[in-house]
Amino acid sequence: MGDVISSNLDEGKREMITGRTSAVMSEFGRFYEQQYAVALFNSVRYELEGGGNTQTQLLHRKDPLKNKSIFSGGLFQYLEESKKWRSRFLYVGDSYNISLYDSKATHDRGLHSKGVINCAGYRALTSMEEYLGLLNNSLSDTKAKAASAPFLKCPTQFPLILWHPYARHHYFCVMTEKEQKKWHAVFQDCVRHSNNGLSEECKVATPAFTDALRLYRQAKGHYGTWDMMCGNQAQILANLVMETLHPELKNLIEPRLKGKLQQRQKDWMLISDAVYRQVLSQTKTQHEALAQVCEVERPPLDSALRTNMDQIITSKEHVSGKIRAFVLPHVEQLVRSKVQPYIHSILEALMEPTSRGFSEVRDILFRELVEVSKNTMNESSSEKVGEHMEKISMLAFHPVKMQSCYEKMEALNLEGLQQRCDMSSPSVFIQRAQILMRQQMDNAVHTFEQLVHQSLDGHSGEDFCKTIQRCQDRVLKKYDYDSSTVRKKFFREALLQIIIPYMLKQLSPSCSRDLPKFRELIFEDFSRFILVENIFEEVVLQSVSKDIMMAVKEAAVQRRHNLYRDSMVLTNSDPNLHLLGEDTIDWANQFGGVKGERQGGEAANRKRKQIVSMIQLDGMPLLYESCQEVPGVEGIPEENEGQTEQDLETEKPVNPKQHVPFEKEPGSPDSINEIRDLINPVLEVVEKDSSQLTNGMLPLEEGDEVKHIIMVTEIVPREAPIKVDEELDTAQIKQSLEEEQCVSAIESAIQQIEIAIQEDPSENLSEGAIDSDGEFAQTSTNSSPLHHDDSGFQSPANENVEEVEPQPITDEVVDTEQVMLTLVEGVKSSIDLDAKAPCDASEKKSEEIKHFLN
Repeated sequence: MGDVISSNLDEGKREMITGRTSAVMSEFGRFYEQQYAVALFNSVRYELEGGGNTQTQLLHRKDPLKNKSIFSGGLFQYLEESKKWRSRFLYVGDSYNISLYDSKATHDRGLHSKGVINCAGYRALTSMEEYLGLLNNSLSDTKAKAASAPFLKCPTQFPLILWHPYARHHYFCVMTEKEQKKWHAVFQDCVRHSNNGLSEECKVATPAFTDALRLYRQAKGHYGTWDMMCGNQAQILANLVMETLHPELKNLIEPRLKGKLQQRQKDWMLISDAVYRQVLSQTKTQHEALAQVCEVERPPLDSALRTNMDQIITSKEHVSGKIRAFVLPHVEQLVRSKVQPYIHSILEALMEPTSRGFSEVRDILFRELVEVSKNTMNESSSEKVGEHMEKISMLAFHPVKMQSCYEKMEALNLEGLQQRCDMSSPSVFIQRAQILMRQQMDNAVHTFEQLVHQSLDGHSGEDFCKTIQRCQDRVLKKYDYDSSTVRKKFFREALLQIIIPYMLKQLSPSCSRDLPKFRELIFEDFSRFILVENIFEEVVLQSVSKDIMMAVKEAAVQRRHNLYRDSMVLTNSDPNLHLLGEDTIDWANQFGGVKGERQGGEAANRKRKQIVSMIQLDGMPLLYESCQEVPGVEGIPEENEGQTEQDLETEKPVNPKQHVPFEKEPGSPDSINEIRDLINPVLEVVEKDSSQLTNGMLPLEEGDEVKHIIMVTEIVPREAPIKVDEELDTAQIKQSLEEEQCVSAIESAIQQIEIAIQEDPSENLSEGAIDSDGEFAQTSTNSSPLHHDDSGFQSPANENVEEVEPQPITDEVVDTEQVMLTLVEGVKSSIDLDAKAPCDASEKKSEEIKHFLN
C-alpha cells in the first residue's frame, strides 16, 4: 500500500497539491473577510432593532445528548492491511463519531480505540452491487481487463459499506438481515447528524462562512445546491479543494496505474484518501488562522457599527433603491415567465413526502405516549413512572424507531428540477427535513416530560392516570401546531434555495457588469459593511419571496397536508410552560429508588447511558469473538417487545388521529333514574312470566321460527367509548354520557325481551315486521346498527303476508333522548294492558307493539 502511494504521489505532486490548496484558501479568505464584516453588521443591527421568531408551543431541550451515547455493539470489519475480516466493537457517542475497539472489554477499560470514523460526506450502503457501481463511475477504463471477482469478498450476504467520494471507504458485515437494517439505520443517523451543517449559535462566523462559500462557488459558475457542504469548516473547505483537484489528479495518475480493473480501483482509492488527508490538514490550519485574524478585527468593527448604525442603514437603503430600480424590470420578467409557473409544482413535490414524515413522527409519538399511559394505569408508583419515562426520554435519538419517519422523506423526487435549477441531488432537502423531524420529536418528548414531572406531586393512582392523558393531549395539540409552523418555514426556505440560484444564474450575465458603478454611492467608511453583491441578491430574493409566501399560504388555507393558517396562533395557551427547565430530567436517579441507584452504578461503569444498546450487560453471554459467534439484536427494544401473541391479537387498534376519551364520572342524573324506573317493570315482567309479553299478538303456525329484532337508532353502542372532542364543553360531555347510559338500559331490556320471545316459538311478532321478501324490514340511519346475530335465520314463506312498502329514508336529525322516551312509553303501555281484556282487544295491542318494534 505504501509503495502505491509513494510511487504515484511523489514530491512534485505533493507540492502541487499544497499550492492548489493554498490558492483556493487565499481566494476564499478574501470572500470570508468581506462577508465577516457584513455578517457582523447584520448581527448588531438585529440586536439593536430587535425582532424574534414565531413563539413555539413545545419546549426545547438545551443539551439533549449530555452524558448519552447513541449505539454500541459488535460486527465484522474488513482490514486493508491484513486483508482479513476481524471482529470489532463499535461505539457511537454523542458526537456521532464511530469509535472502533477490539472488544467490549477494551472499551470498558477506557483504552484507546483502533480508529474513529467521522461520517461527514459518507453514504451508507447495504449492497455490493451499488458500491461497485459507484467504483466504476469513479474510475472507468475500458482498456482494463475486468477480473473474475471483485477485490473485496464479503463473507456474509449482509454487507454494510461507508462510501466517500474522496476519503477512505469502510467495510463491515453482519450475519442477519435484521442486524443489517439496524446498523444501516445507525450509520445513516451518523451521516445525517454529521451533514447537518454548521452551528447556528455562531451568529457571525457561520453566516460569514456560508455566504463566502456561496459567492466563491458562484464566481466559478456553480449556482445550485452543493451536496458536499457537510461536516465542519475544515472538511467543507477540503471538499471545495477536492472538487477541482480530484479530477486533475485522476487524469495525471490514472494512466500510470497497472493491473486489472479491480486492483486499479483499489489503488486509486488509497491514493485519493492520502490526498484528501493532506488537503484536510492544510485547510484546517489555514482556516483557523483566517478565523483568528477576523476575530482580532472584530472589536474595532463592532465599535464603528454601533457609533454609525443609523448612517449605515440610511446609506444601504439608498443604494438598495437604486439597484432595485435597475434590476427590477429584468427580475419581474424572469419571475413571470420562468418562475411562477413552477412554484406550485415544486411545492407539491416537497409537501407530500415531508408531511408524511411528520405525520409518522406524530404516530410514533402517540403510540409511545399511550404505552406510558397504559403502564401507569397498572402501577402508578413514582418508581415505575420514572422507569417508563426514562425509556421514552431519548425517543427522538433512537435511530431504529425513527427510521420509518426518515424513510418517508426518502421518496422526495425533484428529478425534473435537477438540470433546470443546477441541483446535483435532493439529498440536501431530505437530510434537512429529517433533522427537523428529530428536533420536533425531541421537543414533544421533552415537553411531555416537563408536564408529567410538574404533575407528579400530589397525584397518585387514578388521578395520575388522568393527568398523564391530559399531558398527552396537550403535547399532541402543541405538536400539530409546531409541526405546521416548521414545515411551512422549511417549504419557504427550500423554494428559495431552489429558485434563487436559478434566477441569479439567469440575471448575472446582464446585471453583474453594471453593479460596480453603484459602489460610488457608498461612503468609504461604510464600504466594508455595504456590498453591492449582497444587495443585488437581497433585491432578487425580495422579488420572488412574495410569490413563495402566497403559494405556501394557499396550501395552508386549503388545509392541504394538515397545514394551519397563519392566523391560527395559539397565544398564551400555556403562559407558564416556558418557565420550566431546559435540562434533561434524570428519571432513573430521581424516581428510580434502589433500582435507579443500581442502574446508575451500571451507567457509571459504562461512563454514559445508552439510548440504544447492543451491549450485553453483566451476567449475559459475552460478545462474539469469531465469525461463528455473532451477537443477536435483542438489545434493541422493539415496538411490541414484551407482549405475547395473545395480547397482540386481542389488542384493539388505536386511531392516533383521535384523542384518548375521558373516563366516565360516577353518579347518575335524575333523568336517568326516571328512565330506569320505567324500565324496571319490563324486567320484572320478563323474569316473572315471559308469556305476558306476547299476550294479544297474532300466533303463527307451529314450527315457524322468529328472527331477532333489529333496532336502529341514532345512538352509540354501549361497547364503544364516547369520542369526546376537545372542543366540547362540560355540558355537552355530560349530555353524551347521559345518553349512553340511557341507551345501555334500553338495550338491556330489549335483549331480554328477544330472549323471552325466542324461547317460545309458538308465538311471534305481527306481520307488520316482515317485508314482501320475507326479510325483516329495518330503518337505515347514518349510524351503525346495534350488535346483532346474523346467523341466517329464515322466515317461512307465507302467501297471506301483506306487502308493506318500505318507509323512505330521511335525513332528518333524530332526537336521541326523545326516541328513547318514546320506546319506553310504548313498552310501558304494552305491559300495563289488562290481562283479563277480551280477545277482540288483541288486534289493538298488536298494532301498539308493532309500532314500538318498528
